[in-house]
Amino acid sequence: MRLGVLDVGSNTVHLLVVDAHHGAHPLPQTSEKWVLRLAEQMDDRGKITREGADHLVRTVREALASASTMGCEDVIAFATSAVRDASNAVAVLDRVHAETGVTLDVLSGEEEAILTFLAARRWCGWSAGRLLVVDVGGGSLEIAVGLDEEPAVAVSLPLGAGRLTRTWLTHDPPRRRELDALQEHIVEQLEEPAGKLRDAGIPDRVIGTSKTIRSLARLSGAAPSSAGPRVRRTLTAAGLRQVIAFISRMGADDLAELEGVSASRSHQLVAGALVIQATMQALHVEQIDLCPWALREGVILRKLDWLEWLDGIDRTAQLTRRPPRRTGRTVARGAR
Repeated sequence: MRLGVLDVGSNTVHLLVVDAHHGAHPLPQTSEKWVLRLAEQMDDRGKITREGADHLVRTVREALASASTMGCEDVIAFATSAVRDASNAVAVLDRVHAETGVTLDVLSGEEEAILTFLAARRWCGWSAGRLLVVDVGGGSLEIAVGLDEEPAVAVSLPLGAGRLTRTWLTHDPPRRRELDALQEHIVEQLEEPAGKLRDAGIPDRVIGTSKTIRSLARLSGAAPSSAGPRVRRTLTAAGLRQVIAFISRMGADDLAELEGVSASRSHQLVAGALVIQATMQALHVEQIDLCPWALREGVILRKLDWLEWLDGIDRTAQLTRRPPRRTGRTVARGAR
């Protein structure tokens, strides 16, 4: 079946169209992005502004039209921290549904961590052993660790690169005192959850899934995206230190000129780098391996698992068979 996945994030709205069925590798057909920066379209009361909501409605409508043109049988639509944190989230979601027919399901931070972990597990396979998965987005940081397809520990922290940039780094390039204060804040926020993650066991492999980590790895010498998704890419602690020393002296416009850094995210790259560095230090990690699958692929895989279970009931009438454990509303309802 052809599925569309609509991801409303803090920076972008991303439509991914794949051909997929249970047990098969989801094959990407097309990908479209709209730079919305929804997290920056908030007023001083934490509400998404009227202009921001207008932009969101127009973007969702345009994405839905693209999905229809591509022949999608279903559109799985979800939102993450920008909508999750908005004090008027319900009103905005109601408006999106009323004007587009799309129900945006808001994932919790823990659900983001769990679904991203699932995607990394399926990509890496069982031979990877205990996985530690790290993803830093615009609004939040997700970390999960475990041996199975669902992690033993999954945490979400308000340490997104965009959020921290807006709150802590008011100059471009940032001042030294701003960087020091931000580093201290990140370390403090990580202290308690890092202990729980370490208690879950030493990971056999550490995986990074976000655009920020990919950019940092590219700057430290990893292969470009043109080399394909199966080329091994890593980010080492030593390489990250060198990158931070370099990029922390640069303004956003200059950072956007670097290979592997997008103009829409260049302004938050330094904050993201500090989050990754502090996370690696707190969890005693020296190297992160990059994974091309992340939250969107996790949502697709969970959807396919659920459809397979339902199909199994229809075929066998085994009504007592239990479905895969779900943690809340992890798959959004598509437009009808």
